[in-house]
Amino acid sequence: MPHACDEGGRRVVVRACTALVLVLAVATGGGRAGAAARVADMVWDELADCESGGDWQADTGNGYYGGLQIRPSTWAESDGLRFADRPDRASRREQTTVGEAIVRRQGWEAWPSCARELGLLGGGSGEAGGHRAGLGPGLG
Repeated sequence: MPHACDEGGRRVVVRACTALVLVLAVATGGGRAGAAARVADMVWDELADCESGGDWQADTGNGYYGGLQIRPSTWAESDGLRFADRPDRASRREQTTVGEAIVRRQGWEAWPSCARELGLLGGGSGEAGGHRAGLGPGLG
């Protein structure tokens, strides 16, 4: 049973970390979550676990690619083409770098279901969150 305990503990740490990022963004006047600080790697890993089962090279035929399930148009708009033509052809680090740009532009609502589940948005199972940003086109 250690696995279940570890998973639960990891979720709590992710939620605490995301709460800190949100507090920093608000405290420094950042209009979008993540604007004040880089998002912790564990947050990106949890988001990728939710979006793609943690497969950073995901290409399932649904029009979204990579671990964070990014549309090619959003990838291009967020300067991802400097790394690869599509997210699934970029490294994890490159995908999270582009993810940072997406969070600055669209907020966590770029990933509405998983962000809510992870507590990055209000109304989900997490306690952290509550930040609402405009939903832009490009992600699901």
